[in-house]
Amino acid sequence: MTAASAQLRKVLEPGVQGQGFELVEVELSGTGRHTLLRVYIDSPAGVTVDDCARVSNQLSAILDVEDLIDGRYMLEVSSPGLDRPLVKPEDFTRFTGEMIRVRLGQPLSGRKNFKGRLIAVAPEYVVLGLDGETLDLAFDRIEKARLIPKF
Repeated sequence: MTAASAQLRKVLEPGVQGQGFELVEVELSGTGRHTLLRVYIDSPAGVTVDDCARVSNQLSAILDVEDLIDGRYMLEVSSPGLDRPLVKPEDFTRFTGEMIRVRLGQPLSGRKNFKGRLIAVAPEYVVLGLDGETLDLAFDRIEKARLIPKF
């Protein structure tokens, strides 16, 4: 997570929680008039289009006051989808036993991408089961992680 995304998360999370949702992830991409702020929200009951609109209105008001993004930007609020991002250690704990896809920032044994079952979560790493073996992946090496949808 970039420093800008972390700062946005800190400011936006109370607004999302105040609407009864969990803030899953904040992504800031693009530059100038093509800047996009994407916010993923979730709840045990799921997320509707009306929920996204309500949270978007709340976050727009917060962003207007805090003025954290230079210039114009587009705000997009959505459900995390079936391939939900795993961002916080609590996300990994919640989805232990599920199949996940992980991308590392730096290669490990010549690989950056892994797909396997999330076996366990420790304070500083996750244990991924793949091809009959287990692999410990440190949280600080994980660039992105997502659930693999069940069909």
